[in-house]
Amino acid sequence: MAKNPYQVLGVQPSASDAEIRSAFRKLAKQYHPDRNPGNKLAEDRFKEVSGAFDLIGDKEKRAKFDRGEIDADGRERASSPFGGGYSGGYGHHPGAGGGPGAGASFEDLGDIFSDLFGARRSTATRGRDLRYRLDVEFLDAALGAKKRVTMPDGRNLDLAVPAGLEDGQTLRLRGQGEQGIGGGPAGDVYVEVRVKAHKIFERKGKDIHSEAPIGLKDAVLGGKISVQTIDGEVSVKAPKNASSGTVLRLKGRGIGGSSKGASSNAGDHYVKLKIMLPEGGDSALEEFVRKWNDGAKTRTKEEAAKV
Repeated sequence: MAKNPYQVLGVQPSASDAEIRSAFRKLAKQYHPDRNPGNKLAEDRFKEVSGAFDLIGDKEKRAKFDRGEIDADGRERASSPFGGGYSGGYGHHPGAGGGPGAGASFEDLGDIFSDLFGARRSTATRGRDLRYRLDVEFLDAALGAKKRVTMPDGRNLDLAVPAGLEDGQTLRLRGQGEQGIGGGPAGDVYVEVRVKAHKIFERKGKDIHSEAPIGLKDAVLGGKISVQTIDGEVSVKAPKNASSGTVLRLKGRGIGGSSKGASSNAGDHYVKLKIMLPEGGDSALEEFVRKWNDGAKTRTKEEAAKV
């Protein structure tokens, strides 16, 4: 929620319209973007000052704010079930009931800038940008998805999560931020995406890494095993004499790839094999191992490196 407009302009709730205009003129001149090129803090302060003056520099809006009917953002407050309006209202002030000098329109605002800069200028000010954080499932970020986010002001926005989105990336929704002042354009919404971890897959750049179980028979003799990829299950041929830790490469099955064909810059999927023995044991296998003597010497590291 925006700050109290009286505090933003540095005036008391009992201030006259002339005092409010004078305070605004001073602050607007100090923080105007033309006098502070490239200064983001000054730009934000100018927007804040302009928003405050837009509220309490207008006779009707000021009266509603003082009665507690609207908040510091100019939004209607929910009616109290006990009646009586907002208990924090500021009461009567000079000009609230009309008469000479009561309130200030955007034409008045233009007159002020005419005084400040020597010529009438547009008072249109761009609305503030809004920021939002969104948690996305791993596969939604990898493959793309449609999401709906609820903003703090209650609006629902539809968001397209592009395929291959990385953790920490920010998506921009143009013109969905706060409304501008004096006919200025609306701000934007920036959505920072946090990708949740997956129980099977790990992403490194465009490549996907995972582990897959393989039975002892398939590890020794070679055979087909099922591997889960981000695009579904595939059948992969394991080589003979595969040890635990052997890594198989599934070309083009990482980020940007699919079963229908991968693009030239798609990542790969790397699968690390883990030999799994039969659950509950296997008596025949146990007997074979007890009697087994391969009669072969253990390979040295040098010999193994040549294989």
